[in-house]
Amino acid sequence: MPGGRDIVITGSVALDNIRTPYGEARDVLGGSATYSSFAASIFSTVRIISVVGSDFPECHLKKFEKKNIDISGLKISPGRTFRWTGLYEADMNEAKTLSVCPENLKDGSMEIPVHYRNASFLFLANTDPDVQTEILGKIRVAGPVLLDTMNLWIRKKPESLRKLLGKVSILLINETEARLFTGKINLVSAAKEILSMGPETVVIKKGEDGAILVTREDIFTVPAYPMEEVKDPTGAGDSFAGGFTGYLASRRRKDASSLRKAAVTATAVASFAVEEFSTGRLETIGREDIEERISKIKKMMRF
Repeated sequence: MPGGRDIVITGSVALDNIRTPYGEARDVLGGSATYSSFAASIFSTVRIISVVGSDFPECHLKKFEKKNIDISGLKISPGRTFRWTGLYEADMNEAKTLSVCPENLKDGSMEIPVHYRNASFLFLANTDPDVQTEILGKIRVAGPVLLDTMNLWIRKKPESLRKLLGKVSILLINETEARLFTGKINLVSAAKEILSMGPETVVIKKGEDGAILVTREDIFTVPAYPMEEVKDPTGAGDSFAGGFTGYLASRRRKDASSLRKAAVTATAVASFAVEEFSTGRLETIGREDIEERISKIKKMMRF
């Protein structure tokens, strides 16, 4: 059972339609809060804040419950749940968005239960930065606030995102987004530019090329776990972020050593996420499975 401090996670809970060279899955569980909460719950107690429609399947709610994730902050409103349809072709690093059906909810506001309002950690998984800012203002956080975002919000709401960066401890972002947001081609330069905006730590996710962690005093790189078969890359970045947050919460600190170990742990967690469609693999793994892959990553890094 997880023994870390409690984490509140906000972001999207969605229904995905996915096609890859390995098959197709329809109306499967997806969303940034979903993947990150499933990953984080392996290490710590997790509560989520999100909104779904009245069409959201009961069977998917039970998946959260089986992971012991508190869903009392998951609001069910009239209308349709957010849906994303994506296609992966030979290049599994990038999805083609075929369609997006945004939330069509009469009341899209997120409600925060009383027992959520004091948290040890807060992870603002990818969603509208104005919504992220609103949630942050309603929760008293004892420890770090972590943030993830995407190219949509970088293009659409750059100023909202910049203001939010001044209020968070750790930003997780992929390499394309880091370059887009800063205008820097070099990732170390991009990370340092983001550090100047407020965060203490920047983690740049590079997919099959691993990740780079940058603070004002430290730079650390971790390779990706080598995969022979990737069935569905959807949610890999969110799973990385959830694993990173969950591990830090389990350690109860964020010193340089813990941050490095969190990056390696997150890499191992993300490697499981891509092995099955949707959350299939994240539903079954435990700490022992992750530790086994961490040990292999450590061997890869020795010379």
